[in-house]
Order: sequence, then structure tokens, then C-alpha cells
Amino acid sequence: MTKTISILLMLGMVVQIIRPLGFPGLKRRMDFWKLAVLAFVIWTIALLAREFF
Repeated sequence: MTKTISILLMLGMVVQIIRPLGFPGLKRRMDFWKLAVLAFVIWTIALLAREFF
């Protein structure tokens, strides 16, 4: 699960750098760092969920 999430979010970051996605908050190429923060949060939640459930 965590590998799938990390691969999808890394692909999203690469696409954001090449051509911005256009979602609210992701209008510029420099906004790829927001996807990195989102990836970290999702990855952390997935790891904690696996630990406690």
C-alpha cells in the first residue's frame, strides 16, 4: 500500500514539474512541494494505520 501511494504521488510531482495540473493550489510548477507534503502525510497515516489496526 505505501509503495503504491509513494509511486503515484512521485509521478504526480513529476507531472506537476513538467506541466502544472491546474487543481486549486497547484497552478504553478513550483507548487510540486505541496504534493511532497501531501505524500508525507498520507504515507505517515498509512504507516500508523498499519501499526494500530
